[in-house]
Amino acid sequence: MARRGAAAPALALALLAVALAGVGARGAAVEDPDYYVQEIWDREPYDARPEPEPEPFSPPPPRPAGPGEGERERERRPAEPRLPKKATKPKKAPKREKLAPEKPPAGKNSNRKGMKTKSSEKAASDERHVPVGRDAVREGCPPLGLETLKITDFQLHASTSKRYGLGAHRGRLNIQAGINENDFYDGAWCAGRNDLHQWIEVDARRLTKFTGVITQGRNSLWLSDWVTSYKVMVSNDSHTWVTVKNGSGDMIFEGNSEKEIPVLNELPVPLVARYIRINPQSWFDNGSICMRMEILGCPLPDPNNYYHRRNEMTTTDDLDFKHHNYKEMRQLMKVVNEMCPNITRIYNIGKSHQGLKLYAVEISDHPGEHEVGEPEFHYIAGAHGNEVLGRELMLLLMQFLCQEYLAGNPRIVHLVEETRIHILPSLNPDGYEKAYEGGSELGGWSLGRWTHDGIDINNNFPDLNTLLWEAEDRQNIPRKVPNHYIAIPEWFLSENATVAAETRAVIAWMEKIPFVLGGNLQGGELVVAYPYDMVRSLWKTQEHTPTPDDHVFRWLAYSYASTHRLMTDARRRVCHTEDFQKEDGTVNGASWHTVAGSLNDFSYLHTNCFELSIYVGCDKYPHESELPEEWENNRESLIVFMEQVHRGIKGVVRDLHGKGIPNAVISVEGINHDIRTGGMPVSELILQYSKWPGWDHMPTSRARGQRSPPS
Repeated sequence: MARRGAAAPALALALLAVALAGVGARGAAVEDPDYYVQEIWDREPYDARPEPEPEPFSPPPPRPAGPGEGERERERRPAEPRLPKKATKPKKAPKREKLAPEKPPAGKNSNRKGMKTKSSEKAASDERHVPVGRDAVREGCPPLGLETLKITDFQLHASTSKRYGLGAHRGRLNIQAGINENDFYDGAWCAGRNDLHQWIEVDARRLTKFTGVITQGRNSLWLSDWVTSYKVMVSNDSHTWVTVKNGSGDMIFEGNSEKEIPVLNELPVPLVARYIRINPQSWFDNGSICMRMEILGCPLPDPNNYYHRRNEMTTTDDLDFKHHNYKEMRQLMKVVNEMCPNITRIYNIGKSHQGLKLYAVEISDHPGEHEVGEPEFHYIAGAHGNEVLGRELMLLLMQFLCQEYLAGNPRIVHLVEETRIHILPSLNPDGYEKAYEGGSELGGWSLGRWTHDGIDINNNFPDLNTLLWEAEDRQNIPRKVPNHYIAIPEWFLSENATVAAETRAVIAWMEKIPFVLGGNLQGGELVVAYPYDMVRSLWKTQEHTPTPDDHVFRWLAYSYASTHRLMTDARRRVCHTEDFQKEDGTVNGASWHTVAGSLNDFSYLHTNCFELSIYVGCDKYPHESELPEEWENNRESLIVFMEQVHRGIKGVVRDLHGKGIPNAVISVEGINHDIRTGGMPVSELILQYSKWPGWDHMPTSRARGQRSPPS
């Protein structure tokens, strides 16, 4: 980027003087102990260029307010309320007060919600030292995208690194290390030396108004490494740097006190630059300089830059792109139901541990009624309360289906009229409320993951795999243990069993409704996982363990992944440690990591439903500003996956007198997994089937318990 010559116009010199006065600069130069010499420079190096907005460094008080001026004024006077923001979002005011008390509640770590630090020079008098809650991050500038991978590896640089797996490209908020923490996939950026000369920087590739920094320590099972304090510097050319000041001295920001809880530091005033650099000043005594981070900033508009305009994601769908707490979720469901009363029905499948109802929306041309021959489909989201993207995608999907049905979209009309769709957006609302209080960037990797009583719903279902495999090894199949509809063990049904209320509710729901296909949306990765999720061999943590219907599951997984905007993109960077491109964005769950008692395996072995886990994004809880793009990434996939419920065989099993036969067992030749017809009075058969390459014709089938072929 070009730098100005020495002969600046008189106007530029005048603005420079004002800027230096506004930030409290003293003298023409400041000594810097670091080995890279810094120069005091104009914090508005682009003041010679006509800018539509006032520069954020030193706007004079009498200046008229322009776009974004209110937020800059807030940064200078943090005690003033945000009246415009409060007026536009009145529902958030009580939550903001709860999340930003004057003092952290006793017994709680306020760093979980973020803490703006003081400098050592003004620790006693700095008014900005207040806890920062969810809304403070959301209503300010959004994250640049280190966690979401919008910031590429080429935009991250560091002074030194211990090895490739601890390079600058691994210094992303919430990035997870591999089990072996090897040379390729480790859990942070770690400097090659522990001294004050180390740094990590981000190139925003355009002028950006930087407003804050969020840091974490190193993700590691074995080591404890984090930075306890640091300086922040900005630059427009990556050669000349200015350190953020606190009065006459460099501002020292408080870092982390442990390795997982994110800590937010807001800059005293927003700074406009292209580059931002973090310079650690102290670190954990027994550790090394290691950190993960996210930068908060607003890219400034640049109409002359075709690259940025071309890559900006927009959506034409008029949907409610925001994060919804429990009350807002219920209200949104009600709005959708009122818009489309003829095709929607709201019901609940039970209650959470805290007594919150588990609401679901049914979308069908005859809501509340099972129609013979019409397959039942479901989406479940929010089993892990902190994996919020799936929840919001479900709320967006129900809005979209309603709007498109009313608009007469033939594809959506056909889907609604020929399918009974159930959407359960929040299976773990207790966990979500915890994550919601922490916020999209400050909850860490696991806040809100479990139920209120500490149970992981994703592996809280009965382990039917072991029952099946042990019986097969004893060659007792099918006499004592069937290969389908395996009964739930008695111990699991007892009141003393460690089973979440939410898990019991889902089991009862799946036993009541004859689902054929389902997807549970999760987060933290970008892949579709299909069963089995549990390895068959003892003492192994990873092993390819296919079901008898592996060909069908692989097709179902590929139908979602191949229509997603990013899952099958070979150029895409891996989220954490796993590269799923060799299987086109899909993976057998057990070959990834073994999970006993998963929803997918339980659904396959206890019901007729084929269930898959859909991991919809690297960032479990993306910032609100990312929701439109995430919707565009997943919209087509969500619809295509639902359409797969019609791929198969369906009919009614009758006896010689035309009477339906309930619970008739249907076997497909060559597939060691049977299914059953529905119970009385419905004796229908809906069998998932996929024409996989290499199959020249439909497999033959036979039904036990009938005296005539299915009709």
